[in-house]
Amino acid sequence: MNIALIAHDAKKKLMQNFCIAYRGILSKHELYATGTTGRLIEEVTNLSVHKYLAGHLGGVQQIGVQIENNQVDMVIFLQNPLSPNVHEPDPKSIIRLCDMHNIPLATNLASAEMLIKSLDRGDLEWREMYK
Repeated sequence: MNIALIAHDAKKKLMQNFCIAYRGILSKHELYATGTTGRLIEEVTNLSVHKYLAGHLGGVQQIGVQIENNQVDMVIFLQNPLSPNVHEPDPKSIIRLCDMHNIPLATNLASAEMLIKSLDRGDLEWREMYK
């Protein structure tokens, strides 16, 4: 399955720790990420991540195009809802696209863990019918 990973600056360390914890599951899938997030994940996990531009330079839009073309099966977007930096991408567009195209989306650690464990159990195999 194709998994998109995005994290606001304040959540990048959390994304790294999440990917370390679930490296075994993530290694079985294709990973896509915005530039900085992807680089940071690769540094700590040695996983192969297809990196787009940095989020504020268009990486979120590139992932959005993948969602629109049914090339993403799951999105984990760890956002900072309290005080995102001005240059950080607005999660509304990704949330809207995931809702429109029926893509599972996690925006916090609790929902990300539920999704990744569901993926490991095979609960997301229904996504194959959409391809």
